[in-house]
Amino acid sequence: MFAIFGKKKIKEDLVANIFVNSMLDTIDNGFPEIAGIINDSPEFVACPNIDPINSDSFTLIVIAANLSFIPSHLHNSKDERISSLILSKFSHVFDVEEDKFARVIKNYTCYLNKVNHPSKNMHYAMSKGIFGKYQLNQFQDEYFRNMNSPNPMFLKRIDEAMDSFIWNWESFKQKYQIT
Repeated sequence: MFAIFGKKKIKEDLVANIFVNSMLDTIDNGFPEIAGIINDSPEFVACPNIDPINSDSFTLIVIAANLSFIPSHLHNSKDERISSLILSKFSHVFDVEEDKFARVIKNYTCYLNKVNHPSKNMHYAMSKGIFGKYQLNQFQDEYFRNMNSPNPMFLKRIDEAMDSFIWNWESFKQKYQIT
Protein backbone atom coordinates (compact mmCIF):
# COMPACT_ATOMS: atom_id res chain seq x y z
CA MET A 1 0.00 0.00 0.00
CA PHE A 2 2.80 2.45 0.81
CA ALA A 3 4.71 1.64 -2.39
CA ILE A 4 2.75 4.32 -4.23
CA PHE A 5 4.46 7.02 -2.14
CA GLY A 6 7.82 5.94 -3.54
CA LYS A 7 6.75 6.43 -7.15
CA LYS A 8 7.64 9.58 -9.00
CA LYS A 9 4.63 11.39 -10.46
CA ILE A 10 4.84 12.00 -14.16
CA LYS A 11 2.45 13.77 -16.52
CA GLU A 12 0.96 12.03 -19.55
CA ASP A 13 2.73 14.38 -21.96
CA LEU A 14 6.10 13.46 -20.45
CA VAL A 15 5.20 9.76 -20.64
CA ALA A 16 4.55 10.21 -24.36
CA ASN A 17 7.87 12.05 -24.81
CA ILE A 18 9.79 9.33 -23.00
CA PHE A 19 8.02 6.61 -24.99
CA VAL A 20 8.66 8.25 -28.37
CA ASN A 21 12.29 9.08 -27.65
CA SER A 22 12.96 5.63 -26.23
CA MET A 23 11.30 3.87 -29.18
CA LEU A 24 13.22 5.93 -31.73
CA ASP A 25 16.52 5.38 -29.94
CA THR A 26 15.88 1.65 -29.60
CA ILE A 27 14.93 1.34 -33.27
CA ASP A 28 17.89 3.42 -34.49
CA ASN A 29 20.35 1.41 -32.42
CA GLY A 30 18.66 -1.97 -32.84
CA PHE A 31 17.62 -2.23 -36.46
CA PRO A 32 21.16 -2.84 -37.73
CA GLU A 33 21.20 -5.90 -35.44
CA ILE A 34 17.85 -7.08 -36.83
CA ALA A 35 19.12 -6.57 -40.39
CA GLY A 36 22.20 -8.62 -39.46
CA ILE A 37 20.07 -11.42 -38.01
CA ILE A 38 17.97 -11.50 -41.18
CA ASN A 39 20.95 -11.36 -43.53
CA ASP A 40 22.83 -14.07 -41.61
CA SER A 41 19.87 -16.43 -41.16
CA PRO A 42 20.83 -19.95 -42.18
CA GLU A 43 17.20 -20.62 -43.15
CA PHE A 44 17.61 -18.51 -46.27
CA VAL A 45 19.15 -19.98 -49.41
CA ALA A 46 20.22 -16.51 -50.51
CA CYS A 47 21.11 -13.47 -48.43
CA PRO A 48 18.25 -10.93 -48.37
CA ASN A 49 20.80 -8.07 -48.13
CA ILE A 50 18.58 -5.95 -45.88
CA ASP A 51 20.15 -2.52 -45.66
CA PRO A 52 20.82 -1.65 -41.99
CA ILE A 53 19.46 1.86 -42.58
CA ASN A 54 16.27 0.73 -44.37
CA SER A 55 14.24 0.70 -41.17
CA ASP A 56 11.03 2.42 -42.35
CA SER A 57 8.77 -0.65 -42.34
CA PHE A 58 10.43 -1.95 -39.20
CA THR A 59 9.84 1.37 -37.44
CA LEU A 60 6.15 1.36 -38.31
CA ILE A 61 5.78 -2.27 -37.22
CA VAL A 62 7.38 -1.53 -33.84
CA ILE A 63 5.28 1.61 -33.30
CA ALA A 64 2.02 -0.09 -34.31
CA ALA A 65 2.66 -3.10 -32.10
CA ASN A 66 3.68 -1.04 -29.09
CA LEU A 67 0.64 1.19 -29.41
CA SER A 68 -1.56 -1.90 -29.47
CA PHE A 69 -0.08 -3.01 -26.11
CA ILE A 70 -1.01 0.22 -24.30
CA PRO A 71 -4.68 -0.60 -23.52
CA SER A 72 -3.66 -3.74 -21.64
CA HIS A 73 -1.42 -1.69 -19.33
CA LEU A 74 -3.19 1.64 -18.89
CA HIS A 75 -6.81 2.20 -17.99
CA ASN A 76 -9.36 4.91 -17.17
CA SER A 77 -8.91 6.65 -20.53
CA LYS A 78 -5.19 7.12 -19.90
CA ASP A 79 -4.53 4.63 -22.67
CA GLU A 80 -6.44 6.72 -25.20
CA ARG A 81 -4.93 10.03 -24.10
CA ILE A 82 -1.37 8.72 -24.03
CA SER A 83 -1.79 6.90 -27.35
CA SER A 84 -3.09 10.12 -28.90
CA LEU A 85 -0.15 12.09 -27.50
CA ILE A 86 2.27 9.48 -28.79
CA LEU A 87 0.76 9.60 -32.28
CA SER A 88 0.96 13.38 -32.23
CA LYS A 89 4.61 13.36 -31.19
CA PHE A 90 5.57 10.74 -33.77
CA SER A 91 3.79 12.73 -36.49
CA HIS A 92 5.89 15.78 -35.57
CA VAL A 93 9.10 13.72 -35.58
CA PHE A 94 8.33 12.33 -39.04
CA ASP A 95 6.91 15.67 -40.26
CA VAL A 96 3.60 14.14 -41.30
CA GLU A 97 0.06 15.28 -40.58
CA GLU A 98 -1.22 13.58 -37.45
CA ASP A 99 -4.32 12.06 -39.06
CA LYS A 100 -2.24 10.69 -41.94
CA PHE A 101 0.26 9.13 -39.53
CA ALA A 102 -2.59 7.67 -37.46
CA ARG A 103 -4.02 6.07 -40.63
CA VAL A 104 -0.63 4.57 -41.51
CA ILE A 105 -0.31 3.10 -38.02
CA LYS A 106 -3.87 1.77 -38.19
CA ASN A 107 -3.07 0.15 -41.54
CA TYR A 108 0.06 -1.43 -40.08
CA THR A 109 -1.90 -2.69 -37.08
CA CYS A 110 -4.47 -4.26 -39.42
CA TYR A 111 -1.66 -5.77 -41.49
CA LEU A 112 -0.04 -7.27 -38.38
CA ASN A 113 -3.37 -8.72 -37.25
CA LYS A 114 -3.93 -10.18 -40.73
CA VAL A 115 -0.53 -11.85 -41.12
CA ASN A 116 -0.80 -13.35 -37.66
CA HIS A 117 -4.41 -14.54 -37.90
CA PRO A 118 -5.87 -16.46 -36.08
CA SER A 119 -3.43 -15.68 -33.27
CA LYS A 120 -3.95 -12.39 -31.46
CA ASN A 121 -0.41 -12.29 -30.06
CA MET A 122 0.99 -9.00 -31.36
CA HIS A 123 4.50 -9.92 -30.27
CA TYR A 124 4.58 -12.75 -32.80
CA ALA A 125 2.82 -10.60 -35.38
CA MET A 126 5.82 -8.28 -35.38
CA SER A 127 8.08 -11.05 -36.70
CA LYS A 128 5.59 -12.10 -39.35
CA GLY A 129 5.17 -8.46 -40.31
CA ILE A 130 8.92 -8.11 -40.81
CA PHE A 131 8.91 -11.27 -42.91
CA GLY A 132 6.18 -9.85 -45.14
CA LYS A 133 7.22 -6.22 -45.38
CA TYR A 134 10.80 -7.11 -46.25
CA GLN A 135 9.59 -9.74 -48.77
CA LEU A 136 11.69 -12.50 -47.24
CA ASN A 137 9.69 -15.40 -48.66
CA GLN A 138 11.68 -15.27 -51.91
CA PHE A 139 14.89 -16.08 -50.00
CA GLN A 140 13.62 -19.27 -48.37
CA ASP A 141 14.17 -22.83 -49.49
CA GLU A 142 11.62 -24.21 -51.92
CA TYR A 143 9.50 -25.98 -49.29
CA PHE A 144 8.70 -22.88 -47.23
CA ARG A 145 8.67 -20.59 -50.27
CA ASN A 146 5.96 -22.75 -51.90
CA MET A 147 3.97 -22.73 -48.66
CA ASN A 148 4.40 -18.93 -48.56
CA SER A 149 5.08 -19.31 -44.87
CA PRO A 150 8.08 -18.27 -42.79
CA ASN A 151 10.42 -20.96 -41.58
CA PRO A 152 9.55 -21.47 -37.87
CA MET A 153 13.23 -21.40 -36.89
CA PHE A 154 13.62 -17.98 -38.49
CA LEU A 155 10.47 -16.72 -36.76
CA LYS A 156 11.70 -17.97 -33.40
CA ARG A 157 15.00 -16.13 -33.81
CA ILE A 158 13.25 -12.88 -34.80
CA ASP A 159 10.65 -13.28 -32.00
CA GLU A 160 13.47 -13.40 -29.46
CA ALA A 161 15.17 -10.37 -30.97
CA MET A 162 11.90 -8.41 -30.96
CA ASP A 163 11.69 -8.63 -27.17
CA SER A 164 14.08 -5.67 -27.07
CA PHE A 165 11.62 -3.54 -29.04
CA ILE A 166 8.62 -3.95 -26.75
CA TRP A 167 8.09 -1.17 -24.24
CA ASN A 168 8.09 -2.52 -20.68
CA TRP A 169 5.01 -0.87 -19.19
CA GLU A 170 5.15 -2.96 -16.02
CA SER A 171 8.63 -1.72 -15.16
CA PHE A 172 7.65 1.85 -16.06
CA LYS A 173 4.56 1.73 -13.84
CA GLN A 174 6.62 0.41 -10.93
CA LYS A 175 8.77 3.55 -11.06
CA TYR A 176 6.20 6.16 -12.05
CA GLN A 177 2.67 7.17 -11.25
CA ILE A 178 1.07 8.68 -14.34
CA THR A 179 -0.95 11.82 -13.52
